[in-house]
Amino acid sequence: MAFEANLETNNSIAKITLSGELDAATAPTFKTKVEEAAGQSPKKLVLMMNDLEYMASAGLRVLIFAKQKMGTGVDIYMIGVQETVLDTIKKTGFDQSVYLLDEYDAAKIEA
Repeated sequence: MAFEANLETNNSIAKITLSGELDAATAPTFKTKVEEAAGQSPKKLVLMMNDLEYMASAGLRVLIFAKQKMGTGVDIYMIGVQETVLDTIKKTGFDQSVYLLDEYDAAKIEA
């Protein structure tokens, strides 16, 4: 499956929807979307990951970049992370610095 990253911003929430396989070849696309999102100074970054089938270490590096680029005042939510991707995130401890949700919960995210 081809990788896609789509950005939409609404009410100071930047939402990036990821699908396909995030690896060294596709990580620059994701990084570009993170930079675009950061340029809009959102209060929250939401990563919709329901359709992300695979994430290599290059994808993890972009997640770390996103955390740094957004700064400490921006909460990052990862929605619908598949088990194989979640395993990679947990092994690195990155799950401790983001919010993991099974589905988009407007009450929690948009509050």
